[in-house]
Amino acid sequence: MPALRSERFDSMKETEIRKYAGLMKELGLTGLEITEENRRIRLERSVPAPIAETVYSVPESAGNTQEASAPKDYISVKSPIVGVFYAAPAENADPYVSVGDNVAKGQTLCVVEAMKLMNEITAEVDGIISEICAVNGQVVEYGTELFRIRR
Repeated sequence: MPALRSERFDSMKETEIRKYAGLMKELGLTGLEITEENRRIRLERSVPAPIAETVYSVPESAGNTQEASAPKDYISVKSPIVGVFYAAPAENADPYVSVGDNVAKGQTLCVVEAMKLMNEITAEVDGIISEICAVNGQVVEYGTELFRIRR
């Protein structure tokens, strides 16, 4: 972290800096710049990458083969681009969809931010959201499963 010049640090109390740092953490911000009168401070923090979820598969011989060969009862919505998954249009807004919601073909499900552009991901079919597979703020790759829609 770059060193702060002493006159800037002295003009803003440590308690104020801690208050802003707490606000950043609460809102999930990675940067914050505050300008008051003739003083200015910029706070930045790095965010650790989301912990990968381990998925275990059951060998076919261990489970019921009739169930394993059954067709999927859902449509998988995958990310068409690499970017950051956002479930809501703004930080404190309600998510576009929740598990159990009825969705119509063409309805916005989420946005994936790539290169400062917000790309809306829409439902490909009418159905019910049965699972949300990505976490808000997660970096997703091309082909990452975002939602499962039951027809």
